[in-house]
Amino acid sequence: NVTMLTIILVGAAFIREREHGTIEHLLVMPLTPFEIMMAKIWANGLAVLIGVTFALTVMVQQVLKVPIAGSVPLFLAAAACYLFSAASIGIFLGTLARSMPQLGLLIILCIIPLLMLSGGVTPRESMPAIVQNIMLAAPATYFVRLAQAILYRGAGFDVIWRDLLAMTGVGAVFFGVALVRFRKAVTQTQV
Repeated sequence: NVTMLTIILVGAAFIREREHGTIEHLLVMPLTPFEIMMAKIWANGLAVLIGVTFALTVMVQQVLKVPIAGSVPLFLAAAACYLFSAASIGIFLGTLARSMPQLGLLIILCIIPLLMLSGGVTPRESMPAIVQNIMLAAPATYFVRLAQAILYRGAGFDVIWRDLLAMTGVGAVFFGVALVRFRKAVTQTQV
């Protein structure tokens, strides 16, 4: 749900602002495309992180009384890093799409494989090796692995740091590509 909410919220916010012309309003302000993109990512990411915190601490721990084996603050810190990665995918898809319907189709094509092949629905070990290798380019794979390690097995930072670093690195790549596309779109609208 974190993946779906983040990608949809950030991508839709980006497209909506482009459709209503408010991106151009932001561009005449003393803001760089990097600052605009980071604002979109963290504004929507913070809303999702608040929802994750509520769901885990209130619903899972207090209402359902499900025991959590690991550190909730460590999980939330890892979730914040994942939100950056998933939001970067949302911004990237927002730079590809020209309208909300196009974004919706791109999100369907993106989210279904992310959810089905990241290891959260079916174990990665049961998938063909080529699929496992392709899914290493998706931050959801690393998030599922580290979330399961923290919440189910009580893993600490010493166990999850590689997945955290890889997840953030993949997110940074998506962010960089989206930033290049956004800057290109900005220069085309200014010409």
